Order: sequence, then structure tokens, then C-alpha cells
Amino acid sequence: MELTPIMDPEALNRFLETDFPQLHKDGKVFEVMAVGPGTVTMRLMPNDRHLRPGGTISGPTLFSLADVGAWCAVLAHIGPVALAVTTNLNINFLRKPAPGPLSCTCRLLKLGKRLAVVDASIFDADGEDLVAHATATYSIPPR
Repeated sequence: MELTPIMDPEALNRFLETDFPQLHKDGKVFEVMAVGPGTVTMRLMPNDRHLRPGGTISGPTLFSLADVGAWCAVLAHIGPVALAVTTNLNINFLRKPAPGPLSCTCRLLKLGKRLAVVDASIFDADGEDLVAHATATYSIPPR
């Protein structure tokens, strides 16, 4: 499946700021870093509200990173459709991530007219340790 993106990182980041401003309410922590055929890479720069006792990034923060990253992968390939919504997201927490930047690499597994399925892998700051893995399904509204 060869997929050609129609939005680049700058367009996706602009869309997040204008149509989803609550994402950056406490400062800009999510940023689309790269877009390629069928892929998006997003970075999370966590702050104190993303940490939990024990010196780790919280599970809800990892879930959010997977969801936003996967949603951006869909939007990068269908355009700025704010009403494309998550219908399912399954996540496995694999390692305790230390406080610090994380990256999420998302890959479209299926992009249909009504549904998209995305694989999301979250890595620690050095990109070596997989800390969480998710699969997500999005409903795409009719055009």
C-alpha cells in the first residue's frame, strides 16, 4: 500500500494549534517531527503534569501520545478533517519510561474510505527502548 501524505509537519502542527488548542493548554508538548508515505513521527516533551509518582511518565500521557500521533498519521494522508475520531485504541505498556522526551512512530496499516487503522510505537529519548505499543482505529467522516 503506497500512501502519499498531503500534509507536512508544519501543516499538521499548525492544524493542532488552531483546531485543537487545548492540546497545548499548559505549553506546547506535542510536535509532529516527520511525515512520510504512510507514517508520522511525533515527539512529546513532557512537563511535571505528565509525571506520576515513581519517576515515570504516566500511562494516560503515553495513551495520549499514541492517540494524537496516530490521529496525525491519518490526517497527514486525508487532510485536515477534525471530525476523524478514535473508535478504538489498544495499548501495551512495555517499559517504565524515564522522565524526558519520547517519540512516537505511527504507521498506517489501513486507510479506507470510512476507517483507518494505525500502528503506534513509543520510544524513549534515545530511540532504542520501546516503552509502549498501540493500535488504533479511526472513523473517517463522509466527505
